[in-house]
Amino acid sequence: MPTTKTARQARITALLANRAVRSQAELASLLAADGLNVGQATLSRDLVELRAVRVRGEDGGLVYAVPPEGGERGVHAGSNQELLDTRLVRLCGELLVKVEASGNIVVLRTPPGAANFLALAIDHSVMPSVLGTLAGDDTVMVITRDPHGGDAVARRFLQFAAESAGA
Repeated sequence: MPTTKTARQARITALLANRAVRSQAELASLLAADGLNVGQATLSRDLVELRAVRVRGEDGGLVYAVPPEGGERGVHAGSNQELLDTRLVRLCGELLVKVEASGNIVVLRTPPGAANFLALAIDHSVMPSVLGTLAGDDTVMVITRDPHGGDAVARRFLQFAAESAGA
């Protein structure tokens, strides 16, 4: 197996996608079984670069998960989508300043510098009605799948913000 950083990180992503890995030591053992001997510091840096997080697995224990690349939503196997959705609700309550819709576009206004953070949370959540996001400094443009779905998605974001305020 190639020992480049890219190859090692691809193998880490594949392992986390296909099994519940509970610790860095367990991950290091799995890599060693593949012929990749990795030190703890290198493994830790790889997990940070891959944006790996520990989430509740199906059995309730904490496992590592890596957000996917591209258009796929959610995190890989062993994750708890409810955790990500709860995060989106909280962020909407903290960051949404204004919400407007037109056709299949929703414009979310945030404080300066917060738009990318909110867009990333939207992209990693599961909202089947959302095709994708585009973020600037203080504005997120959300594109819906339904050509006339902007109003419904805008109401959903306002509902998230209200839920967060009520919590």
